[in-house]
Amino acid sequence: MGVDEAVDKAIEKYALDNAAKYDGKANPGAVIGHIIKELPDVKSDMKALAMKVNAKIKEINKLGAAAQKKLLEEKYPEMLEKKEKEEKDIFAFLGIKPGDKVKTAFPPGPEKYPHIGHGKALLLNYLLAKKYNGKFVLRFEDTNPELVKKEFYDIMMDNFKWLGAEWDELQYASDNMDLFYSMAEKVIMSGNAYMCTCSQEDIKEKRLKGFGCKCRDKKPEQNLDEWKDFPKAGAGKAVLRLKIDMKHENSTMRDPVIFRIIDAPHARLGTKYRVWPNYDFQNAIMDGYYNITHRLRSKEFEMRSELQGYIQDLIGITNTVTYEFARFNLEGVPSSGRIIREKIANNELIGWDDPSLTTIVALRRRGFLPEAIREFLVGTGITKSESTMTWDDMIVHNRRMLDQRAERYFFIAEPQKITIGDAPGQEIELDLHPDNKHGGRKLRTKDEFYLAKADFVLVNKGKKADLFRLMDCLNFSKQGKEFVFKSLDYKDYKDKGKRIMHFLPLQQGLVSVEVMMPDKNIIKGLGEPLMAKLKQGDVIQAERFGFMRLDRIEKGSDGKDKLVFWFTHQ
Repeated sequence: MGVDEAVDKAIEKYALDNAAKYDGKANPGAVIGHIIKELPDVKSDMKALAMKVNAKIKEINKLGAAAQKKLLEEKYPEMLEKKEKEEKDIFAFLGIKPGDKVKTAFPPGPEKYPHIGHGKALLLNYLLAKKYNGKFVLRFEDTNPELVKKEFYDIMMDNFKWLGAEWDELQYASDNMDLFYSMAEKVIMSGNAYMCTCSQEDIKEKRLKGFGCKCRDKKPEQNLDEWKDFPKAGAGKAVLRLKIDMKHENSTMRDPVIFRIIDAPHARLGTKYRVWPNYDFQNAIMDGYYNITHRLRSKEFEMRSELQGYIQDLIGITNTVTYEFARFNLEGVPSSGRIIREKIANNELIGWDDPSLTTIVALRRRGFLPEAIREFLVGTGITKSESTMTWDDMIVHNRRMLDQRAERYFFIAEPQKITIGDAPGQEIELDLHPDNKHGGRKLRTKDEFYLAKADFVLVNKGKKADLFRLMDCLNFSKQGKEFVFKSLDYKDYKDKGKRIMHFLPLQQGLVSVEVMMPDKNIIKGLGEPLMAKLKQGDVIQAERFGFMRLDRIEKGSDGKDKLVFWFTHQ
């Protein structure tokens, strides 16, 4: 097989494979990436490769999904086998056998707006349960009344539903206080827990050095009496601790505190309780008592896995299989609730939905699609290795999907007016989408036009011989300080043209538009008349500007509607 033949085969193979994965529309960048990986020498002429890839993709995208899949099966069946194997193996490391019972849970604390880190743990546990025909539980771990906020229950459920996760059961850890208390008494009477009246500083120091305190030696009966009097104690006067091993290599196992007094009203239960379980105890009990078989969670919980398993074994409940995967960080984006709150207070962020954040509400408001976020998150894998992602890593998934569905419109940023002498009057009809040639966008042009400021500057710097084109409209050039009409036909522009630009004619019905960018700068401009029919939440592609989502419609200073968009990405 010659080099050219090998390249052509690789182009077709990866274009068909990519189209099959993404609703019949292959992405040139993804295809080129796979080709370079297989045939590194093609990098010597990227321009020629790009032309070949674009031509083949145009041909393949016209076939339709059914025809693409058939061709892929006939010519490159190994690609389908590889895809099936990858899909089948995502959870293979867990060793789950056909017929095994699987019940997973995702247990967020309703303490802040969820971000994509929450989204990954949510989706992995949800998908694991669905893969093995199991059950998926959404559980609110709300046993720290100082942190729990009422509004976050609904916010989280709304965000998780939007991402596409459907739970079979909804639980609140705070509904299980009597269960926690009964389990605590069981552990006390077995001699494996004791009431400790040492100061927090003393407990911390002794745990660090591996020394026990005098409270360890009390009889179970005395500990039980003190436990029953515990709700009457002053905050910080006593705690209940597990009795394990003060010399344990894992410091988490050194007689951890499992109950303490918190005097703060609870978002759901008010002041009904003062004695609250800590995270490890309630987490282990909820998992084990409700027979959660598997849980995938981020790596910061790795040190706690041994303690939680110990608690489940101690009490005699289901021992949950946990796997801690590496967190991924998005470069330059804070995810800490504390840091975000501080930045909001300091007016560095406009809120939890600030366009620079990766909270679910921010991504949703900007115009990211839930299926694109799901694809990105699952694609980051289940690994122990830390990784830092960029916005581009996530945007590539969203762009591919939006490109297939978003309607196209002209938006002119910072519009500048020009007159093109001798330009004929025209009625132009443009398509709402390049793959659906049905027109729909009607513009009436004569000799006066608006250009975006960047294009206006360029044409004013142009030379006499420079030929410019208004997209799907006309060709013009500069003569002295004037602009003059040259022709209508694109063929005249094709060989010697300088730049194609979008435009708006001076006509009635143009729409006032504002776009908030990720850095919070506001770009003002004009949109074509048909944009007046857009509804809140619509995501469009502004030609040669980028994708953007209609955030709201408000009245401008002239009393007319103004469309306010959030920029999604290019």
